[in-house]
Amino acid sequence: MPQTPEEESLGSLVAQASSHISSLVRSEIELAKAEFRFDAKRVGTAGGLFAAAAFMAHLCLILASFTIAFVLAQWLPMWAAFLIVTVFYLVVAGLLVFIGVRRLKGLAGMKRTARSIRDLKEIASPDEPPLPAVRPDGEPVTRDGT
Repeated sequence: MPQTPEEESLGSLVAQASSHISSLVRSEIELAKAEFRFDAKRVGTAGGLFAAAAFMAHLCLILASFTIAFVLAQWLPMWAAFLIVTVFYLVVAGLLVFIGVRRLKGLAGMKRTARSIRDLKEIASPDEPPLPAVRPDGEPVTRDGT
């Protein structure tokens, strides 16, 4: 015969609460996994589409480079027109590398994370040693409880 809530013991109530909490945590983890799988598929598809678009843009850049070189070849020798286009791209690439290196030099690392971990370490292991536990007879308790 089931007991009413007033008749259940404290231990039984704690066991039920623990069971409910663990099933809730398991359910939340399963939900997170399902959401992650769904999002991962969408991100993977979007990444593939971006890669295809980047490849197509790269092909267009090559064709545009030939077009510019052939237009310049109307006024210059063919070799000079292609040289101008090549030097232009080298200058742009060099500028991008320079900007990228400057951006990398500005990285500070994970200072806040390191500080947070250091603070947690200080909290976990204070400078003062903890007071030893003492048995009723006045003898200190060792780690093994004796």
